[in-house]
Parts: sequence; C-alpha cells; structure tokens
Amino acid sequence: MQENKLIEIIKNTLNSKYIDDDCAYLDDLGIVVTQDSLVEDVHFSLDYINPFQLGYKSVAVNLSDIYASGAKAKYLTCSLSLPKYAGENFVKEFYRGAKSVNPTVEIVGGDLTSSNKIFISICAIGSTRGRKISSRSNAKKGYKIITNGVHGSSGCGLELLQRRSNGPQKLIMSHLMPKVDDKLSSTISENITDNYAMIDSSDGLADALYKVSSLSGLCAEIDFDKIPIDEEIKEFDYENKIFFGAEDYKIIAFIPEYFYMYLDEKLYTEIGTMVEKTDEAYIKVKFKDKVKAFTQEYIEKKSFKHFD
Repeated sequence: MQENKLIEIIKNTLNSKYIDDDCAYLDDLGIVVTQDSLVEDVHFSLDYINPFQLGYKSVAVNLSDIYASGAKAKYLTCSLSLPKYAGENFVKEFYRGAKSVNPTVEIVGGDLTSSNKIFISICAIGSTRGRKISSRSNAKKGYKIITNGVHGSSGCGLELLQRRSNGPQKLIMSHLMPKVDDKLSSTISENITDNYAMIDSSDGLADALYKVSSLSGLCAEIDFDKIPIDEEIKEFDYENKIFFGAEDYKIIAFIPEYFYMYLDEKLYTEIGTMVEKTDEAYIKVKFKDKVKAFTQEYIEKKSFKHFD
C-alpha cells in the first residue's frame, strides 16, 4: 500500500475539500486542525528515546504542522494507549516533555486506554485570526523557496541511534527533540496579502517540495549549495539525508520575492525558485557541474514508506 494512494481514496470517498494540507482550515470557525499519531516500533523505540523526549517530540511534530499553515498554535489534546510497562512515571515524564515545547499552548484533554504497545495521538488546534493561511497549491511561477533551518540532521541522528553511537550529540538530539518555531511562518502569515504556499519537512525536503510542486503544477528549482546544513552530516551519505532523511520539521515557504522586505534575514535561507514544469521532473537540483531531476517515481521510491 502507498500512503498517497490511501489518502486519495479517503479524499474521494469523503468528497472533502479539506484533505490536501496537513492542517484542515475551518474558515467558518477561524481555526486550523491537525492530528498525528506515533506508534511504538514504527515511529520510535524506547531503546533510544525516553518518556520526556517522546512527549516533546509528539507535540513538536503537531505544532510544526500548525506553524506550516501560518496559524497561531493554541490548544492540544493528547490520547495515549499504554501497555503495562508504561507506568505512572512514564505518563508524568511524557506530559512534562509535551508541555515544554511551547508553554503558551495548552493541553486541554485527550483519552487513556490500554494496549499492547504505546500509541500516541495528538490533535492540535490553531487560530487563524489576523493571519492569511497557506495552501500547498498556492505556489506561483517565480516564487522564491525559503527555509528556516538545516536539513538532513535528523536522518543522520536516527542512523547514529540505530548504530548505538554516542555522537555527534547535536545530530542525535535533532532527531529526538527537533526544534520547531513559528517566527518565520507567523511573520509571513501576518503580513502577506498574496496567496502563498508553506509546508514542513516532516517527510523530508524532497517530499515537501514535491507536494507543493505537484499541487501547484510547477517545478522546484533548487541550488544544492544553498541548502543549510550542519557540517557534521558530511560524514554521512548527506545528499540522501538532506532530501529523504525526514523528520527535520523545518518550514519551507514559497513566496513572492518582494516579500523579502518584510523578513529579517536571520529568519530564512533562500534555496530556490518555482519555475515552469516542462518535463516529468517536479524538482531539479543544481549541483556544481550537473542538474539532477527528481520525478514522482524517483521521489516515491526514495521516500519513507509508512506501510512497508
């Protein structure tokens, strides 16, 4: 099974206008809503993540979706399905980590059930008041592609954990406790008047670029040397980790060039431009002496597959 095909089935069955972005924009209520689930031995292992870190990450990945919509994160609900080996201390530390991500976002409820493994489901709600909400289909030819952080570090951190390696700790912690913030996204959504696209790199930079390019009918032209990275990842297969490592949770925004006048240069790095799509490639990456084309088939082959 392929996740994209399942999503398409769900979208068509429900005949829903809301299913394309990570957040559903409920204009009549003035909110966006998102929900993510984490499953033990699929998304995490207790061999290398502790309850505090797990609580932090479970919330961070949901807030990242809210930030990528352009909304202001407000409330969370959290449902836990727990086996007997996850006792009272697990719950206490999990919630300590959960509320540490953004203390201004309140956890207001959820559910508890028993299970044979740990299952976590977080719902996040954001306010759209005074903000223009993004959509993945809103990129336009000539829009600049910008990002607010490094790419590839989380994938390298996961590899280190799987190898039982102790370092570099910066890379390991980028996987266990990814830093998320809304400085760039809120600046854009509070000031922009044009339609724009924004997404996070939860499933990798290539996946994010592909989703916006395909829904906007364009091609993302990327300058590889401009992609911000931690120097430590050069000890790995770092080209692959940058595009397909996933779980960096950085914002990628697609905005008109004039909007730079509203942005602090410290908030972003420009990595490319949206151009006309002339062949099967949805992404074209400029290296020093070559251009590499990423087709839908190539991206789907290289990306993480939830149902394998």
